[in-house]
Amino acid sequence: MGVPAFFRWLSRKYPSIIVNCVEEKPKECNGVKIPVDASKPNPNDVEFDNLYLDMNGIIHPCTHPEDKPAPKNEDEMMVAIFEYIDRLFSIVRPRRLLYMAIDGVAPRAKMNQQRSRRFRASKEGMEAAIEKQRVREEILAKGGYLPPEEIKERFDSNCITPGTEFMDNLAKCLRYYIADRLNNDPGWKNLTVILSDASAPGEGEHKIMDYIRRQRAQPNHDPNTHHCLCGADADLIMLGLATHEPNFTIIREEFKPNKPKPCGLCNQFGHDVKDCEGLPREKKGKHDELADSLPCGEGEFIFLRLSVLREYLERELTMASLPFTFDVERSIDDWVFMCFFVGNDFLPHLPSLEIREGAIDRLVNIYKNVVHKTGGYLTESGYVNLQRVQMIMLAVGEVEDSIFKKRKDDEDSFRRRQKEKRKRMKRDQPSFSPGGILTPHALGSRSSPGSQVASNPRQAAYEMRMQNNLSPSVSPNASFTSDGSPSPRGGIKRKVEDSDSEPEPEDNVRLWEAGWKQRYYKNKFDVDAADEKFRRKVVQSYVEGLCWVLRYYYQGCASWKWYYPFHYAPFASDFEGIADMPSDFEKGTKPFKPLEQLMGVFPAASGNFLPPSWRKLMSDPDSSIIDFYPEDFAIDLNGKKYAWQGVALLPFVDERRLRAALEEVYPDLTPEETRRNSLGGDVLFVGKHHPLHDFILELYKTGSTESVDVPPELCHGIQGKFSLNEEAVLPDQIVCSPIPMLKDLTHNAAISINFKDPQFAEDYIFKAVMLPGARKPTPVLKPSDWEKSSNGRQWKPQLGFNRDRRPVHLDPAAFRALGHVMPRGSSGTGVYSNAAPPPATFQGNMYRPLLRGQAQIPKLMSNMRPQDSWRGPPPLFQQQRFDRGVGAEPLLPWNRMLQTQNAAFQPNQYQMLAGPGGYPPRRDDRGGRQGYPREGRKYPLPPPSGRYSWN
Repeated sequence: MGVPAFFRWLSRKYPSIIVNCVEEKPKECNGVKIPVDASKPNPNDVEFDNLYLDMNGIIHPCTHPEDKPAPKNEDEMMVAIFEYIDRLFSIVRPRRLLYMAIDGVAPRAKMNQQRSRRFRASKEGMEAAIEKQRVREEILAKGGYLPPEEIKERFDSNCITPGTEFMDNLAKCLRYYIADRLNNDPGWKNLTVILSDASAPGEGEHKIMDYIRRQRAQPNHDPNTHHCLCGADADLIMLGLATHEPNFTIIREEFKPNKPKPCGLCNQFGHDVKDCEGLPREKKGKHDELADSLPCGEGEFIFLRLSVLREYLERELTMASLPFTFDVERSIDDWVFMCFFVGNDFLPHLPSLEIREGAIDRLVNIYKNVVHKTGGYLTESGYVNLQRVQMIMLAVGEVEDSIFKKRKDDEDSFRRRQKEKRKRMKRDQPSFSPGGILTPHALGSRSSPGSQVASNPRQAAYEMRMQNNLSPSVSPNASFTSDGSPSPRGGIKRKVEDSDSEPEPEDNVRLWEAGWKQRYYKNKFDVDAADEKFRRKVVQSYVEGLCWVLRYYYQGCASWKWYYPFHYAPFASDFEGIADMPSDFEKGTKPFKPLEQLMGVFPAASGNFLPPSWRKLMSDPDSSIIDFYPEDFAIDLNGKKYAWQGVALLPFVDERRLRAALEEVYPDLTPEETRRNSLGGDVLFVGKHHPLHDFILELYKTGSTESVDVPPELCHGIQGKFSLNEEAVLPDQIVCSPIPMLKDLTHNAAISINFKDPQFAEDYIFKAVMLPGARKPTPVLKPSDWEKSSNGRQWKPQLGFNRDRRPVHLDPAAFRALGHVMPRGSSGTGVYSNAAPPPATFQGNMYRPLLRGQAQIPKLMSNMRPQDSWRGPPPLFQQQRFDRGVGAEPLLPWNRMLQTQNAAFQPNQYQMLAGPGGYPPRRDDRGGRQGYPREGRKYPLPPPSGRYSWN
């Protein structure tokens, strides 16, 4: 599923799910950066219990960023990753668990996509290097200026794959990072940290989901745990909904398309390598003090509240007069399943379903029309009812022909509009374009590359007049250079025959014309459409894929070996008779080992990450598997415009042939390579203040070789098994830094141990239901959210987690306070010195929307004394005091009040109703949430040698 397309569709259709993050920035004192104290209450008016990091979404932008210069070496990459995690941690501030998951060995169904991506990355990298060298030589030959080429090896992002030395080093660095933070950061004081590195099999996000599923099945699990998952993939939204946890939030960087990227030759912004002209870098600022500043600021984060998305879906999917009981949880599962048809990481999308064409809305409408006939829901706990799915797909198939024709009409209409736009722009342009140093320029464009600007226009004009007097034969329309000679460019006559459009890729299928199905199967599969047996084989494989993907999301990996063996999907109208197709998978399958996966997904150009004898299998012409590694391959645009949107026509890897070839080279592995080729597990870390610390330390003292159950009462209800770790972080032992620029931890008190999730029988089914005792958050959406206002504009989404946060405006008391403290006088230096107070009508609950990034200012109370009013009200989290001795729970500031829609806000309206955000107050028993004092914890400052210095 295309991440930008799906996220764009989701944010437009359900705007209230998005909340901008409030981020507290580190401060600097005498050149020393002071980290944010994450032990203090969350500035986003919400307290999260667990934070899960899908680490691959952090590793890639930190190692090869698109919008800034890349780190110079691997050490700088690791430091960038640490900084990124620090920033996320300071925003979310989890109170119970931090779970870091790096992609391990993936199922075969995912490996095919990884193979396609890595072959593409290698091909594009080599083509970009060749193009860069060609442009460099051309610029230098013309006398242009380019900075000296840095002599460094190009970073191959393919190394971010399990089994490489880079991933092994990353795991070591993260272990050091966790130990340092547990020792020195007060926000980590009582935190449980689990690291699942690349040696543990499974994709990062699915390892996280597997952990949540297995903990939910335990009797000690808190059903009101508030989860926060960091990642940019679209499937995280589906996975979060599949947990059926009532409090699930996703944090991700705000998607901003077309971010500026620096040129790969001159490192300047505003052009690509192919358009580089080799101009010297212009001075930024009077003394070039802005030389290292980027044109775009640091990316901002947003929250996606799945609880609000559940509200939207409940409203949209509710159906009346059903022949069975309506269950919103089952309806949401069906919605997740239908989204798979528009594309996912394991199957190609159906030809007739495109997100940008409203495919999901179309499926939902068909679903609501057909579900009365199906007699029940499409899915249950990750298992598919194929007979009911067949009815949905055949209903889509009935309108496929009209979908293709409408798509063609829309494309033709778009091209006509673009052509007319270009013609209008040409009509508005003069047929003669003056050139030279006195050419008119738009504001701000005089410094653009290639522009000629006179430094002294008066002198230049004089020289031009003198030149005209001396050379009357020169055309009066000619332009001149700064030395007075005629410009070789002169007046540029615009060509009459400009190309109106770029050549469109040839489309031999022509889905909008009769006979589209026959042409599709002939062009894409090289078979005749009348070959019913082959078509049924394609459909059966696709149906197996749908069943496998849903099982993967709800139960875990059903088979590590299964994959979809075709590059293209069938049509919806082909889904006839699928109710009789089997959907069982081979049991007891095992994942590849890391080096085996590298052989399955790497091109020969990335073979340097493999042992020499293994690498030879990828390049030796006599290799028995040389056909798996083509030097070049075709990309089918498949109706798209750009190559990255097309289908890479790579051969599928035959697992039996691959394993047979590797048997001959396995003896060549060194002990270090053998270690990297083995499968590992998760490691749990705690600090000295954590209740589990002494329990784990006792296990190491006794030297127990048996697995031990985790005591849930010491770890917020977390259950599983402990076993001793041979490379453990232990108290009073030095933790050596794997990064030279960072110091060793000489006074370590943290401890680590192997951790294994609770185990279940292979045929165990995790129920996709909301657990008993779970309480839905207070609804965010109002009835007016579903209607359009009188002026036709849609309702604006809630700006934060707390709908009752005071709006920003000044009342009469505030104006009186400002009059007290701001200077008055004839000079008028005070901004508000002569401002009249607002009328009495402003005393009510006047709402003024906040601008982006504007601070939240509490309304000043009208009953404050003038001499005290300058101080403002106490912070929101300090407005109530609680007696901890009687077990009172603190009222979190994101508590929403149950008030009527038009009720005016009163100053003393904060009161305990149902707990934070509609959650019941929880006690400290059964591993529940501990109270967080509103003024922050009183921790001693960490020793200065333990903190990172990023200066």
